Amino acid sequence: MIGDMAPPFAAGAAVSGVAAVWAALGAVDHGLGELLAAVGPDGGAARLLAPLRAGREASHDERRRLMIVGAVALLAAGWLLAGSIAGTGLAATTPALASLVIRSARRRRRGRLADAAPSVARALADALAGGHSIRGALAEVAGGGIAGPAAAELRLMAAELRLGDPTDEVLERWRARAAHPAYDSLAAAIMLQREAGGDLAGLLRALAAALEEQVRAEADARTLTAQARFTALIVAALPLLAACLAELGSPGYLASLIGRPLSAILVLTSLALQLLAWIAVRRIASLRA
Repeated sequence: MIGDMAPPFAAGAAVSGVAAVWAALGAVDHGLGELLAAVGPDGGAARLLAPLRAGREASHDERRRLMIVGAVALLAAGWLLAGSIAGTGLAATTPALASLVIRSARRRRRGRLADAAPSVARALADALAGGHSIRGALAEVAGGGIAGPAAAELRLMAAELRLGDPTDEVLERWRARAAHPAYDSLAAAIMLQREAGGDLAGLLRALAAALEEQVRAEADARTLTAQARFTALIVAALPLLAACLAELGSPGYLASLIGRPLSAILVLTSLALQLLAWIAVRRIASLRA
């Protein structure tokens, strides 16, 4: 009796372990700096997760490290759940999954930058009203008051200005790195004032109010579409969950199902249709900039 229950218990333990590792990586990816601080700013975990936390394009070495760790994790998970063939197949998907994870981190970073844009505009307006020049205002705002990726971008701008880079070039690089219309508007307003003059502080305050309204509208839209996106995820995951339960209840069931040509064709067709439906719902419910 105990021997018969060993495979389901082992499979459950493997699933729980993979879920725990995924949750831990997600927690680190969402900004738990304390965990990385525990291993030091130059530790292996910090270097490995740097492109995910920053949302930037990974270098060749960083991408290689991510793929090695991901391949090992997927190989181990697949081996524990369904054997060596499944583990090898999962490990082969590592490059595509690494690209998806980095793109997802980049999208989250752009979202955080967009949320911080009103605060950046208002802080710059306050610094200009206090008598600073544009270069001085950018350096002043970089010193504090802004958190997250926006603060990192401002600190980078301040460092470039201290090195003597032209203001227009610094603003253009800032706009290009942010890759969001809000920062296009901020950079355009600053450069326009440098050429034509005018009340830049008042313009930035008006822009901050408009950006805050846009952030609220986007938050409302995400709330309204959350149910559709979550429902699409559940519907797409149900067949996979049913397949896992069937395999746990009767080991070898999936292999026998896929072993017959007609059944294999039907399974692959259903998986493709499920994936297309999930992608379609995600695209319909996604927000366009």
